[in-house]
Amino acid sequence: MWMRLLLRGLSQGGTPKLISPRHFSSPCLLTHSRATRTLWAYTLRDTGSFLTRAYKKDAKSTVDFPASPVTVADIKQYLRSKDVPFHDGFSCLHAPSIFVDVAARAERFSLFVDKTTGQFLCMDTQVDGSWEDLQDCLEVMQAEERDFLSPQVLLSYRESAEEQEQSERDAREVRSIWSASVPFSDLTEDDATLIKTMFQITKISNATLKKFGVRLFKPTKSLVFPWLGGSDSSLKGLKLLSAQTTEDGAVCYNEAMVPKCSSYNNLFGLPLLSRMDANVVLTGRELDTLAVSQATGLASVALPRGVGSLPPALLPYLEQFKRVTLWLGGDMRSWEASKMFSRKLGLRRCWLVRPGEFQPCPVEALAQGKNLNRVVATAIPAAHKSIVSFKQLREDVYGEMMNTEQVAGVKWARFPELNRILKGHRKGELTVFTGPTGSGKTTFISELALDLCMQGVNTLWGSFEINNVRLAKIMLTQFAMQRLEDNLEQYDFWADKFEELPLYFMTFHGQQNVKSVLDTMQHAVYLYDINHVVIDNLQFMMGQENLSVDKFAVQDHIIGAFRKFATNSSCHITLIIHPRKEEDDRELQTASIFGSAKASQEADNVLILQEKKLVTCPGRRSLQVTKNRFDGDVGVFPLDFIKASLTFATPLKGKHKLRKVATKPEENEGEEAPAKKDSVKREKADKQQSKTPKSTRAAKQPPT
Repeated sequence: MWMRLLLRGLSQGGTPKLISPRHFSSPCLLTHSRATRTLWAYTLRDTGSFLTRAYKKDAKSTVDFPASPVTVADIKQYLRSKDVPFHDGFSCLHAPSIFVDVAARAERFSLFVDKTTGQFLCMDTQVDGSWEDLQDCLEVMQAEERDFLSPQVLLSYRESAEEQEQSERDAREVRSIWSASVPFSDLTEDDATLIKTMFQITKISNATLKKFGVRLFKPTKSLVFPWLGGSDSSLKGLKLLSAQTTEDGAVCYNEAMVPKCSSYNNLFGLPLLSRMDANVVLTGRELDTLAVSQATGLASVALPRGVGSLPPALLPYLEQFKRVTLWLGGDMRSWEASKMFSRKLGLRRCWLVRPGEFQPCPVEALAQGKNLNRVVATAIPAAHKSIVSFKQLREDVYGEMMNTEQVAGVKWARFPELNRILKGHRKGELTVFTGPTGSGKTTFISELALDLCMQGVNTLWGSFEINNVRLAKIMLTQFAMQRLEDNLEQYDFWADKFEELPLYFMTFHGQQNVKSVLDTMQHAVYLYDINHVVIDNLQFMMGQENLSVDKFAVQDHIIGAFRKFATNSSCHITLIIHPRKEEDDRELQTASIFGSAKASQEADNVLILQEKKLVTCPGRRSLQVTKNRFDGDVGVFPLDFIKASLTFATPLKGKHKLRKVATKPEENEGEEAPAKKDSVKREKADKQQSKTPKSTRAAKQPPT
């Protein structure tokens, strides 16, 4: 009803006066839809209200998460009830567009409805919206007995003053950079050779660069990749790629996008595809797409954010292809992303290029003179059987042995000692974290997650204990490494940088039902390709369950559900659990975790924040790893809390030393002899240093 009135007002050129409750920000994820921002701006204007402080708001278009998630069965049932014909696609339902005149449809199914979220896109008019928007449009058509609706009904949403100013600024910047850029055909042969050498694309011809519209921005010596979209293939944005030399002499590449990354949804190479193409090669970089197209002649497009995410808004553009080959890069992170994206695209039609020594990323393969057609032809199917032999696992095992550092996961930048024990942060694992009440569990985990998020790990926070404003304040302070209350003039600078992180928050607070939390997590994994979920804490989900059921059984059920989610979604879950009540002078152990033994049994990693309370000064804190399923290393290292920045820094090496020893001296003889000698030397040194605390000792245990 609310949206129907809004649509009728817009179709008649009026100004909307009503706000639909369903278009407010998601009750589960902190996102904002275009309609929400527009209606809110209208309300402020009409009521005479004003904001005391202007700020820039990210204008990315996201899908609201409804109170009850829509299913594909619900979507099909509703379309049938409205007599809308449709057929099944790989990730979307295809239906005739309701925004095109009946005579012009010509039985074209150009309206795509996402099976998971209900988000729709009309290919003919570029009208998009949520499932609720589509429902309201169909209700209006039925009530007013119309055959179609004007596209302007949904396209005429007005932006707020801040958003409109930002859009105009981006458009001016895009036009300015594009007009100042020059095609490679206009460069001298020496200049073109120099630029190609900088970006390691000497094998890419000028004809290929011209075909894809790639230019050079001379002031910064950056490659310019255009975003051409819409029915008229107009210029909507740009991506600039620049090369830099690091201190150690290595070359690194930096990307800049206009508009900003969250609003940049360009499938580079899309305008060159035809409706007759049935196969496509999906790459992680624009340069790789150039290499694939030139060497194979196959249709190829590049993802806008590389291996970071595959926005669901791009799925309708890939529906026509019966075979999608994912060649996202030559490292293990690209391989993991390929398997994750294939679930969105449909496992049956996806084929994956396994990274390795003989199958690097496409642009490197072209430079090395490899046969790219053969690489694409030998891609393996993404779908797999429930039972396999070692023959199917052989290449996977070899890949893990060859790329041990990459298999270990993402390394922490702020906690090098944790890297020595856990080796890294890996997808598909469950980490259980505990510590005494008031010891700083939330503060420590927020920095731990922030460290990974700053390295591109898409993170979802579920904080049931403290509200999101307070949590965001803690993380912003840790991000800026200073107390911003004393430097408010720097707030906008750090807030703008913090806003660019792939960080999302659930809006749950207090007691919650585990099913609602899992539904929200699943939705976030689909929309934003979440790699890390933090749940603070388990006890807040136990109060909503059946009180007649044993609380330990409820806890076991919840932990089992999170374990299954981590495995099936290839997503790392960090679960905070309060410990049992222990004596203040006793250190916590794995058995101190509240509940039964299932939490420690199901967990891949168990971390304990130890606190030794003192009377005269704040307690000494240390982090102890008591379980590490990856390679069995366990240990403990001290932490120093810096109150001004709310960060936990590891002390200087001169004060404390991390030591790991083997529990069985007879294990790993021969190759481990040097390590044993080092261990004996460290033991002798420890005996001489009587001040070295016992808590810094570590143990080596076999993996479980």
